[in-house]
Amino acid sequence: MFSRWLSRKPAPLTGAPAVRRLKTYASQSGYVYEYFYEGRRSFRSGNDSGAEFVFSVSASREAWHPVSVLVSDSAIRSWESAHARALSQTERYAIAKMSLFQAFDERPTPALMKSPVGVRAADIAAILETLDLD
Repeated sequence: MFSRWLSRKPAPLTGAPAVRRLKTYASQSGYVYEYFYEGRRSFRSGNDSGAEFVFSVSASREAWHPVSVLVSDSAIRSWESAHARALSQTERYAIAKMSLFQAFDERPTPALMKSPVGVRAADIAAILETLDLD
């Protein structure tokens, strides 16, 4: 009975481009990462929910693994209420991608990129200010 809930498959990804484009990022940690955007889906974890943006990432071209960037609804709502405007889906994707780059820069080894990247309200404010979107 419980095995059905424990083995629940994640929702399918949406919003991926028809043709995946390989992109490269030279990180401050010294590694050069290659990545594809795979798509997004909703996530719920405890009291938190939001959008999960999934990227396939490699630092070696041999081993690829998914990296989830979790952009919580509460962090988005916090920024939107402070700035009196809603963020578009394109802006939300930009937040996820810049958060991925930040993780590339801050995490000292590619092995640490297997953990999800969480995005806080302060991260959103800093990213949108950097992109001159605030």
